[in-house]
Amino acid sequence: MKRPRILVCNDDGIYGPGLPALISAMRKIGLVTVSVPDHERSADSHSLTLHKPIRIHKKSEGVYALNGSPADCCRFGVLEILKGKVDLVVSGINRGYNLGEDVIYSGTVAAAMEATLLKIDAIAFSMDPDGTKDWKGAGVFAQRLAKQVLQKKLPKGVCLNVNFPAAGGKPYKAGQPARLGRRIYGTEVTRRSDPRGLEYYWLAGRQVSGVNEPGTDVGVVSRGRVSVTPLKIDSTDGATLQALTAWSL
Repeated sequence: MKRPRILVCNDDGIYGPGLPALISAMRKIGLVTVSVPDHERSADSHSLTLHKPIRIHKKSEGVYALNGSPADCCRFGVLEILKGKVDLVVSGINRGYNLGEDVIYSGTVAAAMEATLLKIDAIAFSMDPDGTKDWKGAGVFAQRLAKQVLQKKLPKGVCLNVNFPAAGGKPYKAGQPARLGRRIYGTEVTRRSDPRGLEYYWLAGRQVSGVNEPGTDVGVVSRGRVSVTPLKIDSTDGATLQALTAWSL
């Protein structure tokens, strides 16, 4: 039986702590190629590198590091390294959640969404940033879900976004389907001065929190379960689209 061809991407880079577990898990079910950034590219969102050359470093057989974004890595891996012969793209395992509005900023999710744009099934995986981490256990879950996606396929224009709670000493069992929840971001901008007296700024505020609402990805992981959320490329709001027909446009 022909083994599926799986492309592994991430946004934590070639030394991301969750990358080895995902590679190991996928190698048990398919032929794996790795295309990841050469350094951390968290919160790169769905950016593509258009104004400088992409340089590739082959780290080992089938493992490549790029000076580009996570979406670049997916696009290059699919179109150039594997020449379009890809059955599944998996992204992660990210160090830190990608819940609710996080998906707008996430490079991990962007790599999966880029695969979806290229008409390839894809899954993004992310992990609790602070609690006890079970990368191997997350890999086992990822492998099980990847097998199902390979067998059942996803609807056109849809990828899956998976978040693992802190490991509680037990294996990750069945995931729970969930819609996107709400994340709460700090709004402060921190101004500082360097040793030469020149000002600089940090846009990142305090740690992100979430609204613990049942049925959402935030609510699911807060209850110690693995959330599985389908994300669509088409983000059109149907109700507003219909309402606009009454406007004088």
